[in-house]
Amino acid sequence: MTLDARLLEILACPIDKGALLYFADEAILYNARLKKQYRIHEGIPVMLPDEATDVDDVEHERLVAKAASEGIAPTFGG
Repeated sequence: MTLDARLLEILACPIDKGALLYFADEAILYNARLKKQYRIHEGIPVMLPDEATDVDDVEHERLVAKAASEGIAPTFGG
């Protein structure tokens, strides 16, 4: 299940209000600036700061590289 394009145009990190990277195949939204990821549960982004998961350096590098190689652009144009 993928998120609606209109929703992606307005989604922002609730902590820093910045753009996110959307990984549909992993059902996550990722904030590379803060190294936080938000899960997508049954097609609904869980955008609560307390529900965000911290990402370690290895996972951060993997996600950033994946976004670059797959052409994943930030939500709302970054």
